[in-house]
Amino acid sequence: MDTKQKIEVKKLEIESEEKGFKGWIKSKQVRKTLIATVIGAIGGFLYFYFTDGRTMDAIPPGDIFQNVIFGAFLGFFVTNSPCARNKC
Repeated sequence: MDTKQKIEVKKLEIESEEKGFKGWIKSKQVRKTLIATVIGAIGGFLYFYFTDGRTMDAIPPGDIFQNVIFGAFLGFFVTNSPCARNKC
């Protein structure tokens, strides 16, 4: 009675990842985050322009900066929230 079983082993193929700043920039998540942050910043500027900016003769740069930063934060949050990464 020979009860030996043959075990098959598959070779694990591991692709080398680029490390450092270049590899970090080329990652899909970072590109998606940067694009969403820029779109959010543009959205913040457009929100300011169409709500408050049209009625002002002189626009204080602090107000514009605040809306642009808020829009950029929303773009960043949308792509990096736990729900965006399917970890809800």
